Amino acid sequence: CLHFVALFNFLIPDHTADAFSPPRLSEPSLYDWLLEWLLGGLSHWDAEHFLFIAEHGYLYEHNFAFFPVYPLCVRVVAEFTLWPLQWLLCLRSRLLLLAVLLNALLLVLAAVVLYELGRMVLGCRKMAFLSALLFCLTPANVFMTAAYSESMFAFLVFSAMLQLEKGQSWTSGLLFSLAAGVRSNGVINSGFLVYSQSKALAFQLQAGVGSVMKLSHVWRQLLRLATSVVLMSAGVLFPFALFQFYAYLRFCEPDASPEHAVPRPLLQLAVDKGYRLATVNGVKPAWCSHWPPVIYSYIQAVYWNVGFLRYFETKQVPNFLLAVPVIVLGSWAAWVYLTANPQHCLMLGLVRNKSEGRKGENSNKPVEGFCCSRVFVYMVHATALLAFGILCMHVQVLTRFLGSSSPVLYWFSAHLLQEYEPLLWEEGTAGQTAPSLSEKPRIGSCLPGLFRKRISENLIMRLLLNWKISSPITKCILGYFLSYWLLGLILHCNFLPWT
Repeated sequence: CLHFVALFNFLIPDHTADAFSPPRLSEPSLYDWLLEWLLGGLSHWDAEHFLFIAEHGYLYEHNFAFFPVYPLCVRVVAEFTLWPLQWLLCLRSRLLLLAVLLNALLLVLAAVVLYELGRMVLGCRKMAFLSALLFCLTPANVFMTAAYSESMFAFLVFSAMLQLEKGQSWTSGLLFSLAAGVRSNGVINSGFLVYSQSKALAFQLQAGVGSVMKLSHVWRQLLRLATSVVLMSAGVLFPFALFQFYAYLRFCEPDASPEHAVPRPLLQLAVDKGYRLATVNGVKPAWCSHWPPVIYSYIQAVYWNVGFLRYFETKQVPNFLLAVPVIVLGSWAAWVYLTANPQHCLMLGLVRNKSEGRKGENSNKPVEGFCCSRVFVYMVHATALLAFGILCMHVQVLTRFLGSSSPVLYWFSAHLLQEYEPLLWEEGTAGQTAPSLSEKPRIGSCLPGLFRKRISENLIMRLLLNWKISSPITKCILGYFLSYWLLGLILHCNFLPWT
């Protein structure tokens, strides 16, 4: 990926975009220029905000659209691990280098966690492995690699989901809380904790229907549920509330941030671009008088015109077309799950399915795979994000929005591949027989044996090397993942608009 970034930066000149581009406060060295040539494509668009915040803090009002955990981690880790390079690289270069290395590590860890989560939820090791491989080729790949918060968010969210599946509610709540400090949509993950507690209580009450249950016992259980739900939800919402309070102190209190503390070039940038600084002249922004005084929603509405149906304009048709693949996959996944489990969905998954989880029974319900009952809450979460993204956001960001927030995109894609691709069918499964790859030396008989064995074990590589005999569904899914993977690097890294 980094090789592609450097190559595209060399071959394609950067587009002159109207994007945040603060001045450099120090004279770059030869090593700074070299690093910029290699990794500069990963510092564009929102990455510039994260690096600026890591270096200077929250100086401008619109910086508060970007949550603090990721830039804070980049700054702290860079200071502790890259301090020997301070004589070769300026602070911004060290921050960029650390951000790219950190995201590469988090991406790998997120893939491992997604595999474990898939094993527990889907009950199918092969589908879980295929999902993790697809995650490594995510259409949002460039945002997982660049100095964005998507990799950290995906790792924290998938880890929290995994801990919740293991029954570790408080550990899960802590991870969800950290995720809410990385990205704003992390607050919606409190729904997982609420649903988990509600489902546990519902199953407990159903198990006690046949026996005599005292009313006082039921009330104690309800009170315990309410208490745990309130505490866990408050824990997830706390980072968001604390961040808004910090912004209030910066901009709505007269002596919070002296203007003379801001370097002169950054003051001049504020004058030239009309950026709002925390000042001492007593002029407060309009959102200070709102109740509650939330800066995040104000910035999204005023600076980026984010709001209900605001993006539904004729000139935005290309961006809607850009988001069509993920919209189709998300809507298709919801429809497949709903039609496979209509009664389960109608009961919100709170009624125990007696046949679920018992293999060997004759049942119309699948006991494992994408359509199993445990996927319900993830499907609701993904559908809610999809609907919100279409109606209230810049629709082109849906690809990275869903790709870093929900495992459903990868689970459903793996489900389609396993369902419709004969090359992935196992012998004797549902009366289907897979074409024998050993009879058709598509992988390449001239390759070394060990290398050929490793390729054959990688399901995605197996499909790519047998592209001509793959099913249309396989070609569509892998074509989407790979084309967006490559186009993202080309366009984003040269300051051209992307997802």
